[in-house]
Amino acid sequence: MPQDLGRYPTGAEVIDANRNGVIGRGVERVDGVAKVTGAARYAYEVREAGEAAYGVAVASRFGKGRVVCGDLDAIRALPGVLLAWSAKETPDQAPFGLNTEAAAFGALAASKPVMASDDTRYFGDVAAFVVAETFEEARSAAAALAAALTYEDHEGVYDFAAAAERPPEPDLAHAQIEGDFESAFAGAPARVDAVYTTPIQNHAPMEPHASLAVWEADALTLYTSTQLLKVAQQCLAETLRVPKDKVRVVSRYVGGGFGGKLHQLPDAILAALAARALSRPVKVALTRQQVFQTTTHRTATTQRVRLGADRQGRLIALAHESLGHHARFHPFNEHPGSVSKSLYAAAHRRVVDLTVPLDLPMADAVRAPGEAVGMLAIECAMDELAEALGLDPIELRIRNEPDVDPDTGKPFGSRSLVACMRDGAQRFGWSRRGRPGSKRDGDWLVGLGMAASMRANYLLAARASIRINVDGRAVVRQAMTDIGTGTYTILAQIAAEVLGVSVHDVVVEIGDSAFPPAPGSGGSFGAASAGSAVLDAGMNLRRELAVLAIGDPASPLYGAKPELAQFAGGRLFVGNRSEALRDLVRRCAPEGLEAGGSLTPSPGYNDVSQHAHGAHFAEVGVHRVTGEVRLRRMLGVFAAGRILNAQTARSQAVGGMIWGVGGALTEENHVDERYGSFIAQDLAAYHIPAHADIVDLDAVFIAERDDHGNPMRIKGVGELGICGAGAAVANAVFNACGVRVRDYPITLDKILAAGRLAD
Repeated sequence: MPQDLGRYPTGAEVIDANRNGVIGRGVERVDGVAKVTGAARYAYEVREAGEAAYGVAVASRFGKGRVVCGDLDAIRALPGVLLAWSAKETPDQAPFGLNTEAAAFGALAASKPVMASDDTRYFGDVAAFVVAETFEEARSAAAALAAALTYEDHEGVYDFAAAAERPPEPDLAHAQIEGDFESAFAGAPARVDAVYTTPIQNHAPMEPHASLAVWEADALTLYTSTQLLKVAQQCLAETLRVPKDKVRVVSRYVGGGFGGKLHQLPDAILAALAARALSRPVKVALTRQQVFQTTTHRTATTQRVRLGADRQGRLIALAHESLGHHARFHPFNEHPGSVSKSLYAAAHRRVVDLTVPLDLPMADAVRAPGEAVGMLAIECAMDELAEALGLDPIELRIRNEPDVDPDTGKPFGSRSLVACMRDGAQRFGWSRRGRPGSKRDGDWLVGLGMAASMRANYLLAARASIRINVDGRAVVRQAMTDIGTGTYTILAQIAAEVLGVSVHDVVVEIGDSAFPPAPGSGGSFGAASAGSAVLDAGMNLRRELAVLAIGDPASPLYGAKPELAQFAGGRLFVGNRSEALRDLVRRCAPEGLEAGGSLTPSPGYNDVSQHAHGAHFAEVGVHRVTGEVRLRRMLGVFAAGRILNAQTARSQAVGGMIWGVGGALTEENHVDERYGSFIAQDLAAYHIPAHADIVDLDAVFIAERDDHGNPMRIKGVGELGICGAGAAVANAVFNACGVRVRDYPITLDKILAAGRLAD
């Protein structure tokens, strides 16, 4: 491979040298104290806008149909009510879908009108809206308004299984069809043909979706909980039919995201419309039930995996065919087969992802869209193939390790999957794994399982600025967000390392669309994209500071060579001469000194295959009488390039693994086909792992260098931890009791349905 292919030499040497020792260590979150003391203001808590009125959305109690509103005058006469709207009173908005500039941002930035007609598209769609002086008055009026609504129910389609019998909608643009799969599979000595199903899964962030809208003349400022500031800005401009430069989006703190806050949802649109109508600030928050019913969710899937191998376990044929659903008004494809395209080598391949429309809320991205559910299928199918061949599951995967990306034929920027599996096997004691049903601890059958982890590594354009003040403190500004992943901290670390100052001498200001643009948080591209722009800004500021010093006769560094400048301890050094940054800035730039930076993917970025990898290991107990499954211990070993912060990276990996355990064992939602509603609508009914469910779980990162992905040499970790985690648990269940459950989640009734467990 050419040595300069996709490489990023500019500025990276400073991070490589890490002379100040800031990069890589476990720095505590710089925003942690503000969050635990309540000083961090989330969207609904912002006070700087003045006294706000309170809006409450009334959700439809039926699925697809038409809502008929009664006498709104009676609602408007209730105490404190300032505004009551049905579809007839709702101000004009742009039609749903892509318009003007939004096409450059994709569907996330498309116009999303609320109550554009009296038709309801799904259960939970906004049917009416009320604003009052206090939250209590607004909630009371909303209850009265809900009682005044009647519905003319249309024929909605809510049953995924029934819809699947109709011709699906193919997405052949993302398909992988190579060779003659059917013939190769039919002739393979060893075959697996299995169907795996995954249910609807919902977002459940600690902070519900909330917005506070403030208008000054014709300009909107929206304080909201969103992952993507610039996309939100464009969406609001599109929907409200106002120029984009008249919209400012502020989201300083986000209490959880991972896909659920990519779109602008009714809280944002209604707050903006009502604030403009009333000429005063209006805040709107969705209830927990509305978060389940009105926001996005993960699609249900049916996935058929077929693997054909020779007698040595080398894959000859691989097929991963999936079917999912999407909202009738919002096309979306989970692409569960996406990871199978690049994971293992096989000459004959068929990967196709199909969808069918349903009259449900929008299905869209949830943590690791595609991989999270797709690896529940492909990695369990690999385990089934290993069992059929009598091979160790790790050995089977090693025998099918590709030389180049099977999807694109491109070389890998780096690929440490085998290293992760071997390292994890040694740490976890994989050699002690026995045959299915062979190990027992009292009434518990004990088993070990493993699965590979893989997640694409993305990079998007970004900008940033850094200003150094006369007190020597650096201020980073960027239209980036922190959804709890540690963005504030890693940006502070990057700036501190480059400028040679303490992390505590860096102030990170993000969460404002008025700042230099960044792609936001999503797709595990945030740290690499935003961080690389901050690195570039820091390098540019270093050069400006060095030029100031060597050109100033009053500086001890006067006349020195700027290329020899080093930064450490808040000082600028050349050889044995140095000057405090604050002294230099105070004397030469009393207003402070600022530099900008940017990141654009290199011309060779797409010439290599970019992925992060890992391996999960799980030990479970299955009770031989009740079929109950208990996680006993779990380990994830990951390779994700350079790790910026050992503490926050581990936190992300562990969080993903826990989510993966939930996907394997507890997490699901179902549709009440009478109304089109989700049956679980709160955290009491929607089962996610609790503290008692997660024991002895750890994540480690092995050393890896990748010069092709970005100047930071890092890879995304936010979604890597969930990829394959559930499959490792499922494979451990099989190893424990000999029962293979392919319908997720793996609940005790499904295990017991297989018959008597081992005596």
